[in-house]
Amino acid sequence: MKVIAIDPGYEKLGYSIFLKEKSTPEYITSGLIKTSKALSPGQRLLEIHEQLQVLIKKHKPDILAIERLFFSKNVTSALGVSQSVGVVLLLAAQSKMQIIELTPNQIKEIITGYGNSDKKSVQKMLWLQLGREIKVKDDDESDAIACGLAACVINLALM
Repeated sequence: MKVIAIDPGYEKLGYSIFLKEKSTPEYITSGLIKTSKALSPGQRLLEIHEQLQVLIKKHKPDILAIERLFFSKNVTSALGVSQSVGVVLLLAAQSKMQIIELTPNQIKEIITGYGNSDKKSVQKMLWLQLGREIKVKDDDESDAIACGLAACVINLALM
């Protein structure tokens, strides 16, 4: 089975793709989908939709893992990110994918063994667990990799 994992965002959305079999999950690729502030809100969401649709058609994932939103301060940012989550969930439903939502603390607990780990600790454990140095451009991309690996660990435990 293939897993596509998403770290939701409006300006930057991180994604990763994993192949999940009975043994260790295999990292395939990851990246960012970026939208320009110069675009209208609808155009930004369309950009996210179109780029994710290309990834889904190319990799044909069976499972969507998405980091559950957590906002404490910036309501304006929360609205755009929430809208992008809607686009992601719609695409997953249209593609008949199983959806796994994970909180940031669940992801950290699975990856590092400690739910309040910082980003650097999570990134270090990703490199150790995946067995190679993965070049990431941004924290949003590494968050998507962590989400994908966590989803694979959860599903492997259920197999």
